[in-house]
Amino acid sequence: MKEATDIIIEPVISELSTIMAEEDKYIFVVRPDANKIEIKYAIEKLFNVGVKKVNVINVMGKRKRMRFKIGKRSDWKKAVVTVNQGDKIEFI
Repeated sequence: MKEATDIIIEPVISELSTIMAEEDKYIFVVRPDANKIEIKYAIEKLFNVGVKKVNVINVMGKRKRMRFKIGKRSDWKKAVVTVNQGDKIEFI
């Protein structure tokens, strides 16, 4: 199994993630090859919380035009983690 710090890349800090944090749901950018079991293990180990549920979304990169060329942003994977009621994850 991979290390917990290798699986979780960074938290997503946005208006939506702040609203979801009040409902004990947190959003993270994770490795594209990570599965739900690995994500659950990594969150429990890194933040010392109980994980109730993990939802995973593959986000496709947008096509962007740069003057005369068309480029593409990278694809990435997003995980929405629901923690047990009463547990909190604090981001500094």
